[in-house]
Amino acid sequence: MATLAKGPPPTIGPEAWRNRSLRGLKLGQTVVDNSDRNCDIGRSKDTVPHIRDVLATLSNDEIRKYMREVRVVVAKLRESLLETNEEIKALTRGKEALERSLEHTRKDIQLNKDSKQVRITRPPTEKERDGADDLLEAEYAHLINCKKTLELQLRSVQQHLQCLESIRKRTFASLQERSRVLDLLCHSLSSVLRPERDILSLKPNRSQVEGRVSMVDPGRMGASKADPLGPYTPEVDSLLGDATEARNQAAYLRRELRTTIDRVDRLKQAAHQSVNEGIVQKVAETYTLKQHINLGLGENRHALHRAQRWYDNTERAFGYTLGPVSYSDLSSREHLDRPLVRVFQRHPGTQLPEAQEVIKSGDNMLQSLTATSRNIGMLRIAERKLRADKRSKSAAAEVDGSVVRMRRQKADHRWTLGTAF
Repeated sequence: MATLAKGPPPTIGPEAWRNRSLRGLKLGQTVVDNSDRNCDIGRSKDTVPHIRDVLATLSNDEIRKYMREVRVVVAKLRESLLETNEEIKALTRGKEALERSLEHTRKDIQLNKDSKQVRITRPPTEKERDGADDLLEAEYAHLINCKKTLELQLRSVQQHLQCLESIRKRTFASLQERSRVLDLLCHSLSSVLRPERDILSLKPNRSQVEGRVSMVDPGRMGASKADPLGPYTPEVDSLLGDATEARNQAAYLRRELRTTIDRVDRLKQAAHQSVNEGIVQKVAETYTLKQHINLGLGENRHALHRAQRWYDNTERAFGYTLGPVSYSDLSSREHLDRPLVRVFQRHPGTQLPEAQEVIKSGDNMLQSLTATSRNIGMLRIAERKLRADKRSKSAAAEVDGSVVRMRRQKADHRWTLGTAF
């Protein structure tokens, strides 16, 4: 018995009919795959249903980031403003010290002029130019140079103060403009300080003002380059640079100012002390000469008394030589023709020179009286000159002493101009 071979069941429908269905099935599967693929792509690219919330969150994050960066810029501007204020105050104190030094210099110039005016009142014989006048002239020249130096320094300080004031106004205006977007953000500086800084050390100290050590972390300022539309604008960058340069110049100017004031004060004190010592030495020399004049007056007076006594004695002897006024008052022994002489003259050649000697001695005594009188007159003239010189020396010493006292009294500059006396 024959067996039938097994195989795929025979199709009853036509092949075309079957292929058409298979193609439709394959096309449907392709459409399904494309649909699933498009759904997957849509899940990654298409807008999510909560797009408004997502966009709002992203916008808020961008706004917060911008505000934080602006807060750092504002903190930097505020720090620059505080440092500029501190520098203005320090430079203003230096300016006040410079003005005081300039005022003291002007008072010293006035005191120098007053000293010269007082010394003009010395007696005419004491007005000859001396070393004290040279010292006063040298002091005046030094004071004029110091005054010019201080005025030039003061002008420079005033100009730099105006520059700092302009920078402070610009900084404040920029700070106000940058702070307009920080109304809804905390202004705490703890998030913008350097990590090693204490959050409580917010007040700038002298080292920060002098050394320019910023408390703000520069890494939190966002982009390092200035962006006209960013938080760190070119205007802020230029302003911070100008402020730093101006503060550095102000610090250098203050150091130079202190050096100038110290140098001027030392020079003025040295000149003032030199003039005082010179005038004191002149007073000492004047008193020394006055003492010598006193000794000379004593010797002159002694010589005058001796000459007067000699004149009186000579005048008395001259009177004795002339004899009495009336011949009748002569005694017998005083007569030239007394008996002894008459007896002696009985012989020839026995003439006596008694009368000639009496006349000659009288003439000699008269010459001695004249010479002594002339010497007495010269001694009196010398005495008057010495006394006048003594009075001049006393007046000159008193004037110079008053100058020294005035200079010492007004050396503390606690007086106003126009009241030197």
